[in-house]
Amino acid sequence: MIIAISITLFFLILRFTVTLFNFISNPKLTRVNRPYNDLVSILIPARNEARNILGLLESIHLQDYKDYEVIVYDDCSDDQTHRICSEFAAAHPRFRVIKGEQLPDGWLGKNYACYQLAKLARGKYFLFLDADTTIAKNLINSAVHRVQIYKLALLSLFPNQDMQTFGEKTTVPLLHYLLLNLLPLRLVRLTKSAAFATACGQFMLFDAAIYQQQQWHKMVKSKIVEDAEIMKLIKTAAYNGEVLLANGMINCRMYNGYQDALNGFGKNALAVFNYSTLALLIYILIIVGGPLLVITTLNIGLIVFMTGLIVLTRVMICLSAGQNAVLNIILHPVQMVNLAIIAFLSIQRHLTKTAVWKGRRVI
Repeated sequence: MIIAISITLFFLILRFTVTLFNFISNPKLTRVNRPYNDLVSILIPARNEARNILGLLESIHLQDYKDYEVIVYDDCSDDQTHRICSEFAAAHPRFRVIKGEQLPDGWLGKNYACYQLAKLARGKYFLFLDADTTIAKNLINSAVHRVQIYKLALLSLFPNQDMQTFGEKTTVPLLHYLLLNLLPLRLVRLTKSAAFATACGQFMLFDAAIYQQQQWHKMVKSKIVEDAEIMKLIKTAAYNGEVLLANGMINCRMYNGYQDALNGFGKNALAVFNYSTLALLIYILIIVGGPLLVITTLNIGLIVFMTGLIVLTRVMICLSAGQNAVLNIILHPVQMVNLAIIAFLSIQRHLTKTAVWKGRRVI
């Protein structure tokens, strides 16, 4: 028991240290007013996004960046996605929508959609956006500036998350919670090691020349967490990549409700651990079971120390991610239970080959 408690406290301190590093280093995209005029191809894969995509198209149209084209790939949607996009494109010449083709064997849907979009794009930069995002006016200028200054092959941003239901508030904050207390984001750019590699597919801005040469999405055509896999490939190939927080310049409502969030996170969780069930179980045991073990000791000093680390960690992460710190502290126990549920679902669906997303099997 002493060994288990020692391991728990060690990882709490380690995660607190990583969070503190991220909080102090403030890895956010800086707002830049300097205008750029390089053509940016904004590429949007969309499957059954009728609820979301008009908001994204309107936010792009309101951008202060003028040199862009927008291509929407309707990935065999069976809702009104194509009609909404076609009507918008008819009134806005910079926008166009194409009908997707049948998904070939060996490909996952989003990866194939991105691959097809890149073949149609003409820009110096390729900006892949998820259909459930909206962007602020100065986003593209700020992002292009960052890519040029640091000669990046890829800049990826983690958006601020919009959460409208109680179920979303007990699940979606786990994204930034795990990200900011596991990975020092500044090291993604500052080190060459692929061990420090992650990305967010909701916003990925590529140098088009390098992308066309390497065909990144083709290289990860069957990968569920294709964004992180691409960043690993970029670093392995000795290109520069960077991951930052969006700093309020891009927002996303990832999931619509509790069940949607469980399904979404459930399809990715095990993939993040390279499909190692043992690794995921050990992680859950430490991050969820460890604090419960400390509580059973009834050692007030130990419990207060542990609680203080958790609370300070949550406060720093919430301030960085633009989330409600008080709410996330109150909901922390519920979020940890949901983390365990997500891990269980991910393992169960992987072993039974039943993971499905938007009507398609993903494993």
